[in-house]
Amino acid sequence: MKISIERGTLLKAVSQAQSVVERRNTIPILANVLIEAEGDSVQFRATDLDIEVVDKAPAQVERAGATTVAATTLHEIVRKLPDGALVTLTADGATGRLTVEAGRSNFSLATLPREDFPVMASSEYQSNFTAPAGMLRRLFDKSKFAISTEETRYYLNGVYLHVTDADGGKVLRAVATDGHRLARIDAELPAGSAEMPGVIVPRKTVGELRKLLDDDEMDIAVSVSETKVRFATPDITLTSKVIDGTFPDYTRVIPQGNTRRLEVDASEFAQAVDRVATVSSERSRAVKLQLEEDRLILSVNAPDSGAAEEELAVAYGDERLEIGFNAKYLLEIASQVDRENAVFMFNSAGDPTLMREGNDQSAVYVVMPMRV
Repeated sequence: MKISIERGTLLKAVSQAQSVVERRNTIPILANVLIEAEGDSVQFRATDLDIEVVDKAPAQVERAGATTVAATTLHEIVRKLPDGALVTLTADGATGRLTVEAGRSNFSLATLPREDFPVMASSEYQSNFTAPAGMLRRLFDKSKFAISTEETRYYLNGVYLHVTDADGGKVLRAVATDGHRLARIDAELPAGSAEMPGVIVPRKTVGELRKLLDDDEMDIAVSVSETKVRFATPDITLTSKVIDGTFPDYTRVIPQGNTRRLEVDASEFAQAVDRVATVSSERSRAVKLQLEEDRLILSVNAPDSGAAEEELAVAYGDERLEIGFNAKYLLEIASQVDRENAVFMFNSAGDPTLMREGNDQSAVYVVMPMRV
């Protein structure tokens, strides 16, 4: 195999591949990227056996062929090459080496046989549809902060993507929760997705997928089966196993009867929470919210380090309320608000609180209070 490829194109393809590769591997071949050259393009394929990413890039192919090489090493080499350089990759089957040349730089890397590289079995997808990149980005970006990192409740270690009924008909919905906070985001149902089975997309896949969704003009081809999910652009295909488990009935957690309404400027609120939480060494320190007519007092009392208090002008017309929250959770939820105002709906100091962006019902957040 011998190919020439522009350094920027190569870096983009290799960086996507190497981020899937696990750093600590017991199976040597999984640390490698499979390079396959044919026609006028080259494919870079990487997998950790749960996720597979295939990145296709244009190249001058002098000799077609395939080999595998350490993904992280190749990425580091390409990253350090000068901008605009033309990189030549030559695989020699006899010596088992891959030569990387650019200008005066020359590297010789060990390879492993391509036959050893595991390719994820393609499955029959029950549902195939296209969705705008911007829509998918919103669904995952606004929900992923609430994904649980607790391994024992593995079925919460991802975003539950499913089709469901909402007020205006069927929607595509993303839900994530860790038991302390919950995010529920709705989007218009893409054509052809009505029969999609509900799947839990793992945390790592959500992170990798983010790199495909930067271009708002792009349409993403989505394929879903009971066991796998695939997202594809013309150049990149990301295939992932889904979490084998049942997502809990999240609708029971979303409070319906909260009547005390607080409206506050989202960025002012987030900054105030951040400031008062500074006195506490623990990030999980509770912030107390004291609500009175049209004013909110945020306070933190850390006996070992000090106390802080800040007052905000807000829209609130109900009876007085004192409630405490984990400062980190409040900040994460407030930072999801794209509009100016965040609307909090309270019931009592011990009940879950609901948060929306203005009057928008398509993004709903729930956070559990703390004793203060």
